[in-house]
Amino acid sequence: MASPRPSPGTTRGARVWDVPIRLFHWLLVALLGFSWWSGEQHLMDWHRLSGLTILALLLFRLYWGLVGSPTARFARFVRGPHAVLAYVRGQDATPAPGHNPLGGWSVVAMLVTLCAMVGAGLFAVDVDGLESGPLADYVSFDQGRLAAEIHGWVFNALLALVAVHVVAIVFYLVRGKNLTAQMITGRSQLPDPRPGATDDHHAWLWKAVLGAAGAAAIAIAVARGFRF
Repeated sequence: MASPRPSPGTTRGARVWDVPIRLFHWLLVALLGFSWWSGEQHLMDWHRLSGLTILALLLFRLYWGLVGSPTARFARFVRGPHAVLAYVRGQDATPAPGHNPLGGWSVVAMLVTLCAMVGAGLFAVDVDGLESGPLADYVSFDQGRLAAEIHGWVFNALLALVAVHVVAIVFYLVRGKNLTAQMITGRSQLPDPRPGATDDHHAWLWKAVLGAAGAAAIAIAVARGFRF
């Protein structure tokens, strides 16, 4: 006798994104918006605090890309040119959960751009020399001004990448794949191929706590200019 099929309402989607990745994503979205607003309003204390928090997030993401859950690891989604071309041509016969080969490189581009923007901001000095990043004392005034200009240039590049990201989300939504919902729930619309398996993502919790503590400690040290 055949086993009964699960009703559509009870079928769970396959696990794609763990909790740390989802928290990183949405905190980054919120902080980028706040950083832009605080900078426009010349609320530099808040702007620096937001930037330092983004620094901690980026440090955690780099760490999590090495030791996190499978779909979060760079080794899983950073693929070579052959894999990217195969995906673009529709020849990727066995797509893996998580980022596709093209999307993986867009993540790398976003992270590199964010690191460059935050890094420049740490050394930036305003035109009057009244406001500066926490590491501005380690460079000359002219170098600090250059860092401030780079900070602004890279932010414009980041806006372009964000626009491409939004276009990609809309593109996949039209094709029936809701990436935003996946980043909220952590699950895809496809049924879980292991419906009876135990969700083992809690096994990554201690690594997440360790990484968050380390990232926060480094960000605090940067905020103090490495002076204790």
